[in-house]
Amino acid sequence: MNYEIRLSGSGGQGLILAGIILARAAVIEKRRVTQTQSYGPESRGGFSRADVIISDEEIFFPEATNFNCLLALTQEACDKYLFDLRETGILIIDTTFVKNLALAAENTFELPFTDIAQEKLGSTITTNILSLAFLVKTTGIVKEESLQQSITETVKAAFLDVNLKAMQLGYDLAANYKK
Repeated sequence: MNYEIRLSGSGGQGLILAGIILARAAVIEKRRVTQTQSYGPESRGGFSRADVIISDEEIFFPEATNFNCLLALTQEACDKYLFDLRETGILIIDTTFVKNLALAAENTFELPFTDIAQEKLGSTITTNILSLAFLVKTTGIVKEESLQQSITETVKAAFLDVNLKAMQLGYDLAANYKK
């Protein structure tokens, strides 16, 4: 089993942190994992992505190239990476910012994650954790308990409660998602 995930969007959305949290959740489960990241020169608003590969076997190349799952939080990210998604891959998009889908994958999940975070949690800062929890529940790539432990070990104490609420909201959204 070799599962490739790309978390993509713009700087300031917390995707690098989300990638680190997902990778740590896989390590908690004693899986083999790589996590790489890339971002543009701007710290906010520029390009940002994190790749996580989770495997039961040795990983020979650290970056995702043929994704099993793509999370796109911006239109630019969706346009740039959609065609690297496997034919049977899972596409998760934030319809707050992704308005035009060039190619609808069979396993496409569309939700306004940023709007939901603002409405339900009072801030968009947890959109990364909300969408990551949705991804974890949808794909089953790591156990929910492992993600919670990773969030608890990674997020600053001052932000832990709101991030755990975002995680639970993401799980609930995935459990109740209707295509």
